[in-house]
Amino acid sequence: MKHLIFTCLLALLAISPANADVSVGKQLHDEHCLKCHGTDVYSRKDHFVKNMAGLKKQIKRCQLSVGAQWFDEEAADVADYLNSEFYHFE
Repeated sequence: MKHLIFTCLLALLAISPANADVSVGKQLHDEHCLKCHGTDVYSRKDHFVKNMAGLKKQIKRCQLSVGAQWFDEEAADVADYLNSEFYHFE
């Protein structure tokens, strides 16, 4: 039982945002997101992304809109980049 719990914890750590790669996130962002908008959408006063969950949800919407076929880890990289550069959510 302890082995199963340890394995599950390792799996969760492997997919956590702490393992996200900001440089990969920036590259994906610049390649895909900047096709539709500039970075000003992240800092305008009326933006509707209020927390990390909302940011991840918006990334999924945009990803589908531009046809980017990202793995979950890549979407997490983009979220981590945007959060570290613009939003600063906890």
